[in-house]
Amino acid sequence: MREHATESSSLAFDRYALVTLFACAYAVVIGPFLLSGDPTPSTATDIQNASPNLVVRIFIPAIATVTVVMAVRNRDRLRRWPVHLLCLFAYVAFAGASIVWAFRPEASFVRFAQQVMLLSSIVLPAMLASRTSDLMRGVFLCFAAGSVLNVVFGYQTPIGYAGYLPGKNALGQFSGMALLFAFHETLYPGSRRLFGIAIAGISVLLLMWSDSKTAFALAFFSPLLAGFVFAFTRVTRASPAITLVAALIFYASLASFYDFDMNNVSELLYNDPTLTGRTHIWHFALSEIAQRPVFGWGYQSFWLVGSDAPSVVEAPGWIANMPNAHNGYYDTILELGYVGLGLLILFILTTLHRLAGVVDFRRMWLLLSIALYVIMYNCLETTWMHGSEPLWVVFVIVAVEVARHTQPDSAELPSQAPSFVPAGPHGSS
Repeated sequence: MREHATESSSLAFDRYALVTLFACAYAVVIGPFLLSGDPTPSTATDIQNASPNLVVRIFIPAIATVTVVMAVRNRDRLRRWPVHLLCLFAYVAFAGASIVWAFRPEASFVRFAQQVMLLSSIVLPAMLASRTSDLMRGVFLCFAAGSVLNVVFGYQTPIGYAGYLPGKNALGQFSGMALLFAFHETLYPGSRRLFGIAIAGISVLLLMWSDSKTAFALAFFSPLLAGFVFAFTRVTRASPAITLVAALIFYASLASFYDFDMNNVSELLYNDPTLTGRTHIWHFALSEIAQRPVFGWGYQSFWLVGSDAPSVVEAPGWIANMPNAHNGYYDTILELGYVGLGLLILFILTTLHRLAGVVDFRRMWLLLSIALYVIMYNCLETTWMHGSEPLWVVFVIVAVEVARHTQPDSAELPSQAPSFVPAGPHGSS
């Protein structure tokens, strides 16, 4: 009953939740909007020599500093971590270790430092926030604001409408995620439902303007699949992680038996067996993975990190200008090897497994829909631990939200004094 009451309560966030939401707003709205007018580096040398912009240099360190202060003052409440967040920490730590063998260590270090500051600003305050803070509704409001801004301040490109984002694919990713949040809002009565319907309409409009077929399809398929997985887990008592693995094995078996792969799917959907050229990029990525299969080329140290970068020197034709492999899993192997991919998969599966413990159906359906959307989208785009990509940021928030709703509320637990110190006034709240 308490969970249900929380869901229906008026909008309220404590100071810890606000820090996480500021970090989310930076990734979703503030950063992309302020950078929408900046020229994009056109060559690998430009990208290598480019320094972090003013927004990054001020906003991320500032919010990270606030986070550190909060964490130090509440360190007794941050002693116990669920397994799936420990897997996230292991994945991030391995990325940091890869600086040692990175092709371009200096670039890898700068990007890793920014990533750690951003993730800290999301995870630590959220774990300190009271469960009465509806974090997911706050994230929805970030996407709602971004959706309106994408309509008002967007621009047209030769291949589709881009909003204030870097391109039409980025707008498609954003709008698909906004639509998932809007679907969830329509499950609540009154003005909340009406606002959700309005944002859903704007999101569909943006998806149509961007001509992002993949995002459009996944935005509707993900919640349907989440509903099926939820029903299957309730009947079989299998976790969503086991259900997903079983589905992948079943798909792989059928594809192998009938000789049917993603090229055939692309031919059916887009009349283009190369997935708009992605298969050519993937062939090159696989050849580079073969050179460093175990530990990879280092975090964010492969694509366009200088005129002598592997992606520039060895890639054929137009592929040399690509900023990533357009596949989050291939890029993970490129950067961190199969060890890094294993850590990423472990983080994903443990998050899905823990998600089964979320009691409220509406919340679980939203979290699972988002997780599936991000997991599937990374088959065609790269967002896993990739800067402040909105999909990566939201997936991390999903992981934290799963932790918040499957363990005791840290804001309501008494602070624990060290065992060798007698209990004092701080032992109760």
